[in-house]
Amino acid sequence: MIEPMDSISDILGDNGPVAELLPGFAPRVEQQHLAEAIFTALENKGVLVGEAGTGTGKTFAYLIPALFSGQRIIISTGTRHLQDQLFYSDMPLVKKALNTGASVSLLKGRANYLCKHRLLRAQRHPALNNAEYSGHLRIISDWARTTETGDIAEVLNVPEDSMVWSFITSSDDFCSEHEFEELDDCYIHRARKKAQEADVVVVNHHLLCADLSLKDEGFGELLPSANAFIIDEAHQLPDIAAQFFGRKLSSRQLLDLSRDTVGEQLHEAPDMAELRDLASQLESGVRHFRLAFDIEPTRDAWVAVADRPSIDRELERLTLLLGGLRDMLESVASRGKGLESCYRRAVQHAASLDRFTANEPNKEYIHWFETYRSGFSLNMTPMTVAAPFKRAMEAMPASWIFTSATLAVGGDFSHFKTNLGIEEADELLVDSPFDYRHNAMLYLPEGLPEPQHSGYTHSAMQAVLPIIEASHGRTFLLFTSYRALNEAQRFLEGQFEYPILTQGQMPKRELLEAFQSLGNAVLLGTSSFWEGVDVRGEALSVVVIDKLPFGSPGDPVMGARIDHMKQAGGNPFFEYQLPQAAIALKQGVGRLIRDVTDTGVLVLCDPRIRTKHYGEVFINSLPPMPISRDLHEIERFFKKERESYREEVVEDE
Repeated sequence: MIEPMDSISDILGDNGPVAELLPGFAPRVEQQHLAEAIFTALENKGVLVGEAGTGTGKTFAYLIPALFSGQRIIISTGTRHLQDQLFYSDMPLVKKALNTGASVSLLKGRANYLCKHRLLRAQRHPALNNAEYSGHLRIISDWARTTETGDIAEVLNVPEDSMVWSFITSSDDFCSEHEFEELDDCYIHRARKKAQEADVVVVNHHLLCADLSLKDEGFGELLPSANAFIIDEAHQLPDIAAQFFGRKLSSRQLLDLSRDTVGEQLHEAPDMAELRDLASQLESGVRHFRLAFDIEPTRDAWVAVADRPSIDRELERLTLLLGGLRDMLESVASRGKGLESCYRRAVQHAASLDRFTANEPNKEYIHWFETYRSGFSLNMTPMTVAAPFKRAMEAMPASWIFTSATLAVGGDFSHFKTNLGIEEADELLVDSPFDYRHNAMLYLPEGLPEPQHSGYTHSAMQAVLPIIEASHGRTFLLFTSYRALNEAQRFLEGQFEYPILTQGQMPKRELLEAFQSLGNAVLLGTSSFWEGVDVRGEALSVVVIDKLPFGSPGDPVMGARIDHMKQAGGNPFFEYQLPQAAIALKQGVGRLIRDVTDTGVLVLCDPRIRTKHYGEVFINSLPPMPISRDLHEIERFFKKERESYREEVVEDE
């Protein structure tokens, strides 16, 4: 075990256990400062908001004080992928470095775990009786015989979007009714039991927010009590919290209810054919309700369509069918756990539909809808999550640490703190240890029209072509819309010899692997490529951003919040839209330099960075690097980069 007199900085220093364990580990003052601040917050039961620039090594900066403190701690990450990486890769290294026996647990939401009971039922379900789904069930059944965790992330040969998953994963309604003696064989029960006993529990933001919303409504909890909460990728938290402090009813929920009712009727009430008929009618009603909307996928405020006769007619039909199924399920719920589960879900869905379509909607929520190719969702999103999140923090006397590479706007944390209702907090901003001043450049093309101009994307790509040639490919083109991406792809085809990869062409992970292996490719992506993408080394040397990433005022949630702020006498552009865009831009820029030896050019096409008074806010939010409007200077940068690379190769030989 580490001696008590050793400081957190010593552990991360030149002669510390981390350096001894990891070959090539480079101590970073920035990492040590963040780790010390986190340890202090843990010791003092404080609140810390800390931004750590790319390359700081913030994962070790919070894992080491977390394990060193000896407290019970919940660590929350942005995604399940990051959760797995933290638990299976980073945590074992830190435990070994500290020589600690602290117990660590991984906990995900119910839908990530196999339910053996539901798997048995799924194998008899008529909806899965085709070659594709039967094949998926065979793969899952073979895995189920050997898995120790029941975590479906272990299954690599069944697509994530396979309908089979919704039939075989743990369900709160079904699984909460298991008899007590059956729980030892339940994967989610095992995972939660381990979490209750662990010193450190690794969760994700969706599970954390689900737990906080349950506690806020007085309906119990999903997570164990803790002395501290460490929130990584904290910039994602306000939007995720809004999902859980709000309400949602989707076509998928209703179709799942219909299909599960059919399966349970066959199993528990075979004499009730009328129940199966009513479930099938609900499925038909769901599809007709989708057809009442425009054919093209849409996202808009509910008031924009609520008065349409077709919407009103199909909504009334859907309400009647759902209410009818609920009433019939009530009459047979006592026949078995499956039907009882379906009844409870029908009650919840009917209540959600009534709340969404109430004549006097709750003004604290934004009522909006979204349609997909063959489905829909009806959403109630809080105008702000500040009040419920503040209540959640106050209800738990614990340390709260929020960290990310993108929390501040021009060095100011006010936007992030206001979003979550954080009034008092220590603040820390540590810059990236990467040498942007020597290894990167910001290029602002001259002569481009304003982004709203019809020929803007064509002009921007024309300006980018010489950069792609100078860098010999090796470029990310990040767009704020699919429309711009598609237009750019059409323009770039045949303009150069380098391979073009486009989002949607293949799964994201395969696309990034292809980009890295090709070494000279040009990749076009939208929002999902702006963050969580880590391409190090020679393969990526240019990041192009087509426009400043302002959210669309036409988005129903953003539009409602803008109107709300105006009515309250605020300035939504400077208080909301500008900070949101600056944080999003920082995420995109963070793709460029991912390692100490990386070099590259950031291209911001949007002329508003220079022509508008708010452009300075964006510049001040970026890492400090030379700014150029001279294409020849950029070409010299890449020439120097290639010469430096050749010198390194000669030295290695």
